[in-house]
Amino acid sequence: MQSPTTTITAAIQNLNLTPNFLPKFPPNPLRFRPDFSNRRSTASMASSFGRFKVNSKLDNSSGEFLTITEYAGKGGANVGDDLVVLFSHLEYAFKRIAALVASPVNSSLGKSSGGGQDVDSGRDKPKPLDIVSNEIILSSLKNSGKVAVMASEEDDAPVWITDNAPFVVVTDPLDGSRNIDASIPTGTIFGIYNRLIELDNLPTEEKALLNSLQSGNRLVAAGYVLYSSATILCTTFGSGAHAFTLDHSTGDFVLTHPDIKIPPRGQIYSVNDARYFDWPEGLRRYIDTIRQGKGKFPKKYSARYICSLVADFHRTLMYGGVAMNPRDHLRLVYEANPLSFVAEQAGGKGSDGKNRILSIQPVKLHQRLPLFLGSPEDIDELESYGDVQQTVNPGYDV
Repeated sequence: MQSPTTTITAAIQNLNLTPNFLPKFPPNPLRFRPDFSNRRSTASMASSFGRFKVNSKLDNSSGEFLTITEYAGKGGANVGDDLVVLFSHLEYAFKRIAALVASPVNSSLGKSSGGGQDVDSGRDKPKPLDIVSNEIILSSLKNSGKVAVMASEEDDAPVWITDNAPFVVVTDPLDGSRNIDASIPTGTIFGIYNRLIELDNLPTEEKALLNSLQSGNRLVAAGYVLYSSATILCTTFGSGAHAFTLDHSTGDFVLTHPDIKIPPRGQIYSVNDARYFDWPEGLRRYIDTIRQGKGKFPKKYSARYICSLVADFHRTLMYGGVAMNPRDHLRLVYEANPLSFVAEQAGGKGSDGKNRILSIQPVKLHQRLPLFLGSPEDIDELESYGDVQQTVNPGYDV
């Protein structure tokens, strides 16, 4: 019987990766502007959702869509050239992963190579598709010249890339890869920090790890990519949350949801409540109360659960409510911190049931914790029940 490592290696080799498969640099095709005269502007599209408010910095008078590169530059965020360059390389990686996820010839890469968790490292055992996605992102970061360290769910330790580069990137390259065969949405999660120059004299492994263990309060930018019926890149540079949709006719991520504001309260909770009898009393009482319409919001809540963190969070960001995993399962560094940063920039909250996520100091790269994300009033009500963190964890097969 082949080992999981042998199986993964064989699967990747069967992809017949060409030199062009892993990007050496983002393409620079001749730009063209489609005719937007018969299409709604970004502003009018946003207003149709009601919740979205157009950032006053964005000039949409021409009726054209703003690309993420234009937004990150002087069109909106004005984040500086280094971050604009980094995002252009990240964009290219996300497009490659989107194509890979959607490709029928690569569906076998989504199959498990053994499943379960690597007890020693705290990582989930990777699938071939996870590894390929990780390599795509790593290649793009290397070629950007702007990243000193990459810390990934797929690596036991952070990878030191370039001395003197300004940024540190943490990432879950492909969240929800077990869902690929069922065509359930998947995603990529990422966070960006400034490199800590005061650590430069330390040994490489030590400074790589310490740069990766910055608290979420220090994030410069963060976001996620949802691979679904549309490919949506939702990001923040610390001045609001904005979503960009991949326009396949131009290859650009264009601004479709500017200045997202999560509703103060929703009417949806998202959790695997098959685990109900493993929950603490406080969490049971909270769920029982809101689904009966007896909580602070006098209407019954509905349950929506995809079992894809990015998809469940994206829906919560759009419609309000709370998305949660109450047990020590999700990773602080590259899942909880980036998503909590996005949530807060949209007016929401990220909590472990007791503490603000972004205030927690990581002590391990693959550190796990409970995660509750959502509308501020929903998170406040949840925390008021006190005992909401699941400590019983018998081990689950699915």
